[in-house]
Amino acid sequence: MIQYNPKDWITFIFRFHKSDTFRQLLPMMVFIGAYAGIICYFEIDYFKLAEESHVKNISIMHGMLGFVISLLLAYRTNTAYDRWWEGRKLWGALVNNSRNLALKLSAMLTDENDKKYLRFLIPTYASVLAKHLSDEEVGQILFDDVTLQIDHQKHKPNQVAKALFQKIHDLHKEGKISGEQLIILNGELLSFTEVCGACERIKNTPIPYSYSAFIKKFVFFYVMTLPFGYAFNLGYYVIPVVVFIFYVLASLELIAEEIEDPFGSDANDLPTSKIASNIKKHIEEIL
Repeated sequence: MIQYNPKDWITFIFRFHKSDTFRQLLPMMVFIGAYAGIICYFEIDYFKLAEESHVKNISIMHGMLGFVISLLLAYRTNTAYDRWWEGRKLWGALVNNSRNLALKLSAMLTDENDKKYLRFLIPTYASVLAKHLSDEEVGQILFDDVTLQIDHQKHKPNQVAKALFQKIHDLHKEGKISGEQLIILNGELLSFTEVCGACERIKNTPIPYSYSAFIKKFVFFYVMTLPFGYAFNLGYYVIPVVVFIFYVLASLELIAEEIEDPFGSDANDLPTSKIASNIKKHIEEIL
């Protein structure tokens, strides 16, 4: 995730980072500009259409459709941001629940070896979940003389959660925690898999294909018809105007596509690996 100063306007305006939409849209912008120039040439210089031609009235259609397309793109970006923000809230809940579990275990346990093992196991869940959501491979996780083997054919976070549940159950069987304390710990233990399931729901349920495809087609045909009506009023200045309109509309769609899946490796995705490392740091301080 990009770290930035929101008050630094100059940097925003003149800096082009690797995820900037300008870089991605540049080939299409060149094509749109050339297309607009060709349409302008044929209308004004080749066919010499009069300014009173009915072709000029196409701009009326753009005025009516402009409001519709703005509503569609506003809804699209808001929906994508809601998914991004929900993912951030889920990882915030994972941070809090990991801390709460560590605080309770720190007060309940006296055996340093048990604390040491849980100090390794609790943040491991966040680390494995981050890799699971970004489709990264997870191999063996070593801890002193203990090896937590991750089977790639099975659900990876569930394997860590199972080991964590098993450890708490063993502590209860050994009499190191009471039944009442086990009930107190149960809420945090269950929250781990609940956070995982909610994150998977966001990741595995994209915006419906027909809706996304319709917006792209709408933007494309809207921009491709702009030169026909505005060539008479703007002349060859229609080229930069049409290119700029395409850049604005297409950028909104690209931004929405990027943030609707907040668990990838894009520049604007959630810093899940950093959050997992912070969880590890906090758990080690507590236990």
